[in-house]
Amino acid sequence: MFAFKSLRAAALFGAALIGFSMPNAAGAYTRVVAFRSSYGAGTVVISMSQRKLFYVLDDGRAIEYPVAVAKPGKEWLGSARIAGKYSHPDWSPPAVVKHDHPNLPNFIPGGSARNPMGVAAMTLDRDQIAIHGTTRHMRASIGTRASYGCIRMLNEDVADLYDRVGVGTPVVMRP
Repeated sequence: MFAFKSLRAAALFGAALIGFSMPNAAGAYTRVVAFRSSYGAGTVVISMSQRKLFYVLDDGRAIEYPVAVAKPGKEWLGSARIAGKYSHPDWSPPAVVKHDHPNLPNFIPGGSARNPMGVAAMTLDRDQIAIHGTTRHMRASIGTRASYGCIRMLNEDVADLYDRVGVGTPVVMRP
């Protein structure tokens, strides 16, 4: 018989055994899935083709999150690291976004319903690329190719991931 120190530990164990969803700290449902790879625990792996982000656990498991990935022509592949973590970040559109959407304001404060970064952002050590939340009207983009290179998550999912990672966490983008 197993003794668990917390209800969360017991739920994670159960989810790992049978692969179902469970509520996370943000109230969303976290899906623990089988994930065999050579990446170490704590690595963030993004599958562009699956439109999924995996936070690698140990023993061949990962937490799976649905995401929006880059539009064709804006994608990137390879390795990066989390360079910064920001709660309710301000946002200024990069030049390429401003060029395509000239009516966007030059600055949107954090916490604004119009801020496309959502409740949290983790910047990568790549030029103007982040893993971030989304606005309410952009939730439908999750599962599509919609961004300018960033990885877009549901706000409840980005809040959960934000609590799991630190600056320096490895991030891998796969085709």
